[in-house]
Amino acid sequence: MKREIFQFVSKCLVKAKHQAPSRLLQPIMIPQRKWERVTMDFVSCLPLTPRKKDAIWVIVDRFSLDKLAELNVSEIVKLHGVPMSIIYYHDSRFTSRL
Repeated sequence: MKREIFQFVSKCLVKAKHQAPSRLLQPIMIPQRKWERVTMDFVSCLPLTPRKKDAIWVIVDRFSLDKLAELNVSEIVKLHGVPMSIIYYHDSRFTSRL
């Protein structure tokens, strides 16, 4: 597992070193209460459901993010192991001001 983690992180570091940011970085406001600021993303290309759907819309309350990360490690990773991949798609439509 250590080897797999090392390979994953080294790919991230290589990409970060050689890929320029798509735009200027902006500070992210720190939320003061639940549901004040959320992040959104889509996960697509999943196996088809009986209704022929292959994507999910993920919304995360940033105020609770650290608690969710702890829950993920203590419960989900414990049962299923570390994911082989994490799919992330950054879309500017969801980073613009509301």
